[in-house]
Amino acid sequence: MTPAPSFAADAENTMIITLKDGDVTIALRPDLAPKHVAQIKKLVRQGAYDNVVFHRVIDGFMAQTGDVKFGNAKKGFNADAVGTGGSDLPDLPAEFSKSEHYLRGVVGMARSQDPNSANSQFFIMFAPAPNLDGQYTIVGNVVSGMDLVDKIKKGDEAQNGTVTDPDRMIKVRIAADKK
Repeated sequence: MTPAPSFAADAENTMIITLKDGDVTIALRPDLAPKHVAQIKKLVRQGAYDNVVFHRVIDGFMAQTGDVKFGNAKKGFNADAVGTGGSDLPDLPAEFSKSEHYLRGVVGMARSQDPNSANSQFFIMFAPAPNLDGQYTIVGNVVSGMDLVDKIKKGDEAQNGTVTDPDRMIKVRIAADKK
């Protein structure tokens, strides 16, 4: 499979994640998942994703983050619960895409077994995963900084990717907003 195509996103639908090594730019896809993108942008603008760790990172698969309830490295971090929380906002109904596929650089929403349980957690793909197609909502594509995503500290495969002393999203913003 070829890498995910780039999308020329407008500033209102461009999310910038500052990592320890630099910025990752993501073109959000309201054309695919308007409810999910709106929720992500609301959380970004609340500062909810700032300092949230990459709690599950599996080499050759994906890096997962976004647990704003238990994953904030600066306040309320809970190593035993991270990955089980969401936000104070409601869970979202699935917005699965039939036309898009899980390729390197695609950003998808994490969820429980219930397809309508995505809330705040998301993941960035290191490699294609056709088994996720039509099963998880696609919300965006990395347009720059994928080399920085590749540097995120990997977890223990025997522990389903659980990361000890994980990397974090230092700051997350929408490009249209002032810094």
